[in-house]
Amino acid sequence: MSATGGLLTETAFPSKSWWAMAYVGVALLAVAVRHNSARWGFAVGSAFGLGLFLPHLWWANEAVGQPIGWLALAIAEAGAIGVLAAAAALVWRVPVIGTRLWLQCVSFAVLWVAVEHLRSTVPFGGFPWATLAFSQTDSPLLRLAPLGGSTLVSFIVALIGAVLGTVITAALSRNPATAVTGAVLCIATTSLPLLVPVSTGAQTGTVNIGAVQGNVPARGAEAMSQARAVLDNHAAGTRALLERLPAGQLDLLLWPESASDIDPRTDQDARAVVQAAARAAGVPIMLGTQRFLEDTRYNDYIVWEPAVGATASYTKQHPVPFGEYIPYRDFFRRITPAVDLVRTDMTAGTDPAPIGVPIERLGRSVPISVAICFEVAYDDLIRQSVLAGGELIVIPTNNASFGMTQESTQQLAMSRFRAAEHGRAVVQVSTVGVSALIRPDGSTVDRTSLFTADQMSAQLPLRTSLTPSDRIGARLPLAVDALALVFIAGAGAHQLRGKTGRRQVGARGA
Repeated sequence: MSATGGLLTETAFPSKSWWAMAYVGVALLAVAVRHNSARWGFAVGSAFGLGLFLPHLWWANEAVGQPIGWLALAIAEAGAIGVLAAAAALVWRVPVIGTRLWLQCVSFAVLWVAVEHLRSTVPFGGFPWATLAFSQTDSPLLRLAPLGGSTLVSFIVALIGAVLGTVITAALSRNPATAVTGAVLCIATTSLPLLVPVSTGAQTGTVNIGAVQGNVPARGAEAMSQARAVLDNHAAGTRALLERLPAGQLDLLLWPESASDIDPRTDQDARAVVQAAARAAGVPIMLGTQRFLEDTRYNDYIVWEPAVGATASYTKQHPVPFGEYIPYRDFFRRITPAVDLVRTDMTAGTDPAPIGVPIERLGRSVPISVAICFEVAYDDLIRQSVLAGGELIVIPTNNASFGMTQESTQQLAMSRFRAAEHGRAVVQVSTVGVSALIRPDGSTVDRTSLFTADQMSAQLPLRTSLTPSDRIGARLPLAVDALALVFIAGAGAHQLRGKTGRRQVGARGA
């Protein structure tokens, strides 16, 4: 049953996006854990996790070309769900919690979110994929994102799932009053967020954005020629976009991560291509490139002005372990030689401040928050940049390694969530798709398909107001984590008292 719950929960995420299935899947896990031991809880939780993560992370197999990375990642993430279920089984044995259904549901949701925070942090900086909040971008719960971010939305999803679990249990035990009460609570909790007002209007003007998805040549080409072909594709896409737009329509042109992996700041041929595109557009271009220094490299997103060339830049702060760098390379090489597919490790940047981009029509430099590729999954990175003044969010990404899997649409769901969470328009721009222009409420203006050359343009609002989630920052997740520790400490104390009591009884009997 728990493995089925994991499979159902996975369908709440893209590409299916059946968001209500997250509630049903979590409910099945809650039912499986109820009245069982911690060992059983770990087993059923891990089974749930495998049902969720094996299909959800299939793109990792596509990227590496062999299953070891996919299986290792899915098993590790599934183990985190096992820990959650074991903890829930122990906490529910505490009499004050075990005799109160509402406390069981709340404690389960708290533990779920705490484990999400844990696996988003460790090991190697964590991996937040399949955070429950990211399954809700088409549900009413998205309106809660600006109030409490992914912490609040994941908590509510887990809470609804736990309450639905009590409905299932009550129905099976022929307790109609509890079943009906729980069902009403589930419906009300899902629906009430529709009453939360959402503001999406421009506050500091608008910006006319053009985004180019250049596509990539077929795999197998020599690396340098492939990189030049990708750059040429984005230059060609720029010309195609300019041909269909009225003169003066653009304020800013966006290319994706890896649009020019040959650094135009140091390579004259690449510089000529980017400079020609910028002059033709007559506006700044933001594009992704690689910067190599001796035995390391950096993933940069740079601003290229027509009359100046490269000016400001952002360097990726959260490189992907085993994708962009290999931790403990010598050790993991003993397990698989695939680690050497990453030849030069990427080093993290340190500056989270937004990039200032001059917008001539507005007569000022507009601060733009940037998160490159997988960085969109991490709560703190974008929040820090928005707090530093970012008025628009750009997510440049390169999804070429993931084939026709759902990785890009999973990333798009995260970009949509960030738009609603921070009340900012968001542009996700990819080499191969899916790219999208997103309003500050998380709805899409336009989007592209996978592995096509395409362009988008729209006028997007610039905004400076901070959402409650921005203002609360890390305090809410820290409070939830502290509450989880209280529940676990209570369970530990109860277990200790039980063992002490049994020893005393045994001593008297002797």
